[in-house]
Amino acid sequence: MKSDMLSTAREGAALARRCGAQDAAVVAYRSRQVSVEWRDGKLEKIGESTTRGLALELFADGRWASVSTSDLRPDALARFVADAVALTRKLEPDPFRALPDPALYRGQASLALDLVDPGVGSLSSARRREMCREAEEAARGGPGADRLVSVSTSFGDGLHESWRVHTNGFEGERRATDFWISAVVSARDADGRRPEEWDAAGARHLAELPAAGEVGRRAAERARARLGARKAPSEVTALVVDGRAAGRLVSALLDPMGGGSLQQRRSFLEGKVGQVIGSPLLSLDDDPLRPRALGSRLFDSEGLAARRFPLFDGGRLASYYLDTYYARKLGLTPTTRSTSNLTWRTGPEGQEGLLRSVGDGFLVTGFLGGNSNSTTGDFSLGMNGFRIRGGAQAEPVAEMNASGNLLTLWKALAAVGNDPYPWSPLRTPTLVFEGVAVAGT
Repeated sequence: MKSDMLSTAREGAALARRCGAQDAAVVAYRSRQVSVEWRDGKLEKIGESTTRGLALELFADGRWASVSTSDLRPDALARFVADAVALTRKLEPDPFRALPDPALYRGQASLALDLVDPGVGSLSSARRREMCREAEEAARGGPGADRLVSVSTSFGDGLHESWRVHTNGFEGERRATDFWISAVVSARDADGRRPEEWDAAGARHLAELPAAGEVGRRAAERARARLGARKAPSEVTALVVDGRAAGRLVSALLDPMGGGSLQQRRSFLEGKVGQVIGSPLLSLDDDPLRPRALGSRLFDSEGLAARRFPLFDGGRLASYYLDTYYARKLGLTPTTRSTSNLTWRTGPEGQEGLLRSVGDGFLVTGFLGGNSNSTTGDFSLGMNGFRIRGGAQAEPVAEMNASGNLLTLWKALAAVGNDPYPWSPLRTPTLVFEGVAVAGT
């Protein structure tokens, strides 16, 4: 089957050439995903999906188009490619569209990233249901179980495969598995509100997931901890942002680093490479070559060889995310189209130590709604979490808002924890910011 899909990708590239396209990038893909959802002691939903198809980027007479099909029968594929090339010729020319320089394909083709769990095909439906049930039982088994309103758990796993072929010499294969378990718990507050919390974990290998019961227990503990949450007075104070929530702030910083935002003048980071954007504690790299990591890859979505490169070094902006198209438009060198894994320069303390250092402020455990303007850097985000009093987590708070500008915020980064959140490619640790405007009552 592997050779069949690779042959299909090769045939797609050859068809494009025969129909008159000067170049083509072709991806044949196949994916299988299984999911189980469990709610309040009963199986709620089982899902299984298998997809396969072919995606093509066509370069014909200075014009470009991106098309896809799920009909891989030889006759149907030949007609599809012929029609796609004919339609591409009717588009407006775009001189910046081209396949990558073949020199950028050369990388770590033989590096073993270990992204496939060989046991993915042997996982039974009974075991998937059992993990969901274990997560719910653990959620309902702790103190305060009578305050819980509902518990939903889920488990999912998948195998994702793709074969990429370019007419200027690139061929590459990518195979990866993933496994996810989650629990969502709602509780009954004294005033009738029903605060809800969650916990989840995901990994390339099943053995790297925490026990299902641990996920359910943590979700229930977080839901119970939300009981009695109230607004707090508005003030300018320190924010300690839990690593699970900090990804929202990091994404707001990374999104304006993309080539599209830069070229279209929608980025507050335009022209700022080499400038100080954050505090000296802001140092992170994009690292696609971490074994078993969720964002790892040997090449990106246009075939550029994966390599680690700096994003921020001691607060200075070091790089942008540039694919071939936007790099050509900006007159810069391509790096990669999108994020992989982040690697942080972490500090010496975990969250408890950081709370002690802060003394008083807010611990943010979730951002809810709000917005971040990639052009100006202004942000306003709803948040919930806890007061910090005397260096420890205190009463829960809700319906609060944090606002400001991202340039100011990241220069106010005062500490980075030693606890990267493991279930996300961003791997954000606990982050401490000083002097943030928080609005409440």
